[in-house]
Amino acid sequence: MTSATQAPSTTAHPTLNRPNMVSVGTVVWLSSELMFFAGLFAMYFTLRSTSSEMWAMETEKLNVPFALVNTIILVLSSVTCQFGVFAAERLQARRTGSVFSPLKWGMIEWFLLTFLMGSIFVAVQGYEYAVLVSEGVSLSSNAYGSSFYLTTGFHGLHVLGGLIAFLFIIGRGFAAKRFGHFEATSAIVVSYYWHFVDVVWIALFIIIYFLK
Repeated sequence: MTSATQAPSTTAHPTLNRPNMVSVGTVVWLSSELMFFAGLFAMYFTLRSTSSEMWAMETEKLNVPFALVNTIILVLSSVTCQFGVFAAERLQARRTGSVFSPLKWGMIEWFLLTFLMGSIFVAVQGYEYAVLVSEGVSLSSNAYGSSFYLTTGFHGLHVLGGLIAFLFIIGRGFAAKRFGHFEATSAIVVSYYWHFVDVVWIALFIIIYFLK
């Protein structure tokens, strides 16, 4: 009688894929920001529902084509930001060719272009504010002025925050002796924030400039 030996089980235990804590923290933080802007949207719609005649009169002062061009600039900055992320993911901090060859740009060049476009957006919005104030639409003029400047103003502050973050990431890219995964992760997190800011502005633009 022969005794059969039992072969050891070769079934491997399933691998536990843990979520990236930086990504989770970013998503949770952006969710809280989304709730903040949802409150601003609710305020805007509430005031508009109680002052429809004032809204119809005041919104005629808005320069929609001017704001549309500014919106396109901000949306395109999301595209350049994403190209910067692609460069960061392949751990390319700087360009490998001529400055006139965008296909060889690194994260720094793409983020610098994104910073420039975001700065143009803020400057144009500031000019729009000056024009509206000269036409009698100010923060304290009426309910429309208050809601307009609160919603767009808080968004503008978020854009400024994103621009500061870009400067930080660009500076880190210049200072790093070796551009690694840590620097790339920071760039990706900033891109999440910038895309979020762009999406919020698209919603604001539709609500304020088209749903009159």
